[in-house]
Amino acid sequence: MSEQAFRFFSFQGRTRILHLSWVAFFISFLVWFNHAPLMSAIREQFGLTTSEVNTLLLLNVALTIPARILIGMAVDALGPRRVYSLVLVLSGILCLAFAMADSFAQLAVTRFLLGFVGAGFVVGIRLISEWYPAREVGFAEGIYGGWGNFGAAFAALSLPSLALAFGGDDGWRYAVGSTGVIAILYAGVFYHQVRDTPKGSTYFKPKKGGAMEVTSKGDFLLYGVMNLPLFLALALIVWQLSPARLGLLGDVTSFVLYGVVLVMAVVQFLRIWQVNGHVFTETVPEFDRYPFKQVALLNLVYMAAFGSELAVVSMLPLFFLDTFDITPLMAGALGGTFALMNLIARPGGGYIADRFGRKFTTGLMLCGICVGYGVMSRIDGSWPLPLAVALVVVCSLFVQGACGSVYASVPLVKRRLTGQVAGMTGAYGNVGGVVFLVVLAVVTPAQFFLVLGGIAFLILLLVSIFMEEPGPQTSEVMPDGTVRMIEVP
Repeated sequence: MSEQAFRFFSFQGRTRILHLSWVAFFISFLVWFNHAPLMSAIREQFGLTTSEVNTLLLLNVALTIPARILIGMAVDALGPRRVYSLVLVLSGILCLAFAMADSFAQLAVTRFLLGFVGAGFVVGIRLISEWYPAREVGFAEGIYGGWGNFGAAFAALSLPSLALAFGGDDGWRYAVGSTGVIAILYAGVFYHQVRDTPKGSTYFKPKKGGAMEVTSKGDFLLYGVMNLPLFLALALIVWQLSPARLGLLGDVTSFVLYGVVLVMAVVQFLRIWQVNGHVFTETVPEFDRYPFKQVALLNLVYMAAFGSELAVVSMLPLFFLDTFDITPLMAGALGGTFALMNLIARPGGGYIADRFGRKFTTGLMLCGICVGYGVMSRIDGSWPLPLAVALVVVCSLFVQGACGSVYASVPLVKRRLTGQVAGMTGAYGNVGGVVFLVVLAVVTPAQFFLVLGGIAFLILLLVSIFMEEPGPQTSEVMPDGTVRMIEVP
């Protein structure tokens, strides 16, 4: 790594951009998960049922799936500085609206809209890739993702105490609202302190908007196939809320929402054709091609890694409580160790990918996930508690490391499409979270861990066969029409 990369505690050059970016991501996750540690107070004040609480938790991730796609397109077209500032302002306003809600309906609507803030992650991926060279981008993206993700854990650690300090029945409202104010204030800091690219660099933009560009007939078909799970996950959320499951939606409302998801899918596929239909009649120049299979593989790996993380973090405290003779407080603390590993494992995964190759690192992390979840399926009450916790921590290191290796690869697919690649990959993480939570509802914890390990094994086979290391150069078309070759050291 270059000398500048080691000056982590400086606030100059690209290190300054890195710090400003991970703080923005930290705040966005603080806002996104500010309700979870305060849910008991919210439930008591509104008299919520278990189904209504589960609905709020599900709605919190629903909008993030399409939002990450849309934000990815926006950041490629408009630049990270403007888009991240806008995300923070809007999320701050929605956060204040949630804090002022006086009915379950208002809680549900504002929580659903707040899922939008989870898409802020995508913006920083493009921004960091503009400032760091390929040999360092994995480590930088890992720091950005890992430290930013800690915003969710920080919410759990700090907001209950803050609500208690405010006091009264509305203490939770002031605690939640304060995170919204922080987001709005930091949006101004981010807008005035950040540049999209280093001085003299070109910010490459997609030739067309509304869908990702692909460069061959086969990639067109694969892109269409990879879009299907995004809409199926949204339909799955509607099903979970329908009379067939939680019963929070009526039959008519459910059918209307299914129709909305179908219309969204049709519009998306029409836009994919409008942007890419030319590949069936024209040949894309060799210098402008990229293999979309790389995007598809990164999507699947992130689904197995971040998707399983979302599900495991949700069930682990209760798993410890039911398996061992411990208090609920200790079970919550032990369950939190899984997400805590983000601080070191994501940067670690990115760093190893920078040093030893993206394909090797991704495969290594998937192997660790397979073995880790497989052994976790054997945990029962006869295990020593420290051994069970140690296994969870080790498995988490591989899960978070896989997330780091994925985003070490995302910026190297195609420079001008980095936001869209990051958005689609991030959306697949949420798809995995939704699907795995549904699986969890119908199987035992041991079977659940085996399912996670089995899916990781299947994806490992695909990575081993089809994934490619980034080439030594990539190309982009300059605004004046000339072609620039970009080194990927």
